[in-house]
Amino acid sequence: MIRRAALVVALFSALPALAQIYSWKDKDGRMHYSDTPPPTGDVNVIRGGPVPRPAPPPAAVEPAPEGDATKAAEAARPPTLAEREQAFRERRAAAAEAAAKADEEAAREAERQRFCEQARNQLAALESGQRVSRFNAAGGREFLDDTARAEEAGRLRQQLSESCQ
Repeated sequence: MIRRAALVVALFSALPALAQIYSWKDKDGRMHYSDTPPPTGDVNVIRGGPVPRPAPPPAAVEPAPEGDATKAAEAARPPTLAEREQAFRERRAAAAEAAAKADEEAAREAERQRFCEQARNQLAALESGQRVSRFNAAGGREFLDDTARAEEAGRLRQQLSESCQ
């Protein structure tokens, strides 16, 4: 009775030794080991019986034109890490460019608002009737007469109508 039990235990313990172990390289060149073979590709049997033949690939219904087949294959495969990284960098660069453009536009608008405010204040001062002076080329102060005041007010009105609507 003990001999039969020992024989059964010995046979069951030897079963894992009969299992096949396969090794193969994937498309990225990484080595894989498994007890089941890959569906396609070259397989090395490390331990066990003969190499099973891979199933034949399914027959193509109709070959696509060269350009269409390439586009379809590229669309079907997931993007690689390098492609995802490149797409991320492109999105980040586009966002930075949009932010810089928005900042530039905001600065331009603030400058325009400042110019318009100064022009309105100058026009109000000219129209108020108070004495207005400016510095001449020699650095001396000269007061505007009525004709110079009218010319300056006309110039300011034109600038306001062109820039500050």
